[in-house]
Amino acid sequence: MSAKKHTVRVTILNEEFAIRSDTPPEHTKAVAEYLDRLVRTVMSAGVMESNKAVVLAALQVTGELFEAKEALASMNESIQTLSDYVRPLLPPSKRSGAIPVQQ
Repeated sequence: MSAKKHTVRVTILNEEFAIRSDTPPEHTKAVAEYLDRLVRTVMSAGVMESNKAVVLAALQVTGELFEAKEALASMNESIQTLSDYVRPLLPPSKRSGAIPVQQ
């Protein structure tokens, strides 16, 4: 069974949108507010056309996503390295079964 869908009204650049999502309404609102702030920041830097500002904001958010994914991959690698180092130091009964690392 899928999660319950919520319809949330958000405003981005003074335009209202009805967003239907299975995430909590507070999360949807926070994401919309973040995007609205970012687009307004881009526009305050001199980009006057809203469609261009939205594209530039989307590129910035995508860049943040890529950086977060790279940081997560690096952290996962560090955890796996530490796990590989510690495992032989454990008593034999505790060595079985590596902990799966999410990517």
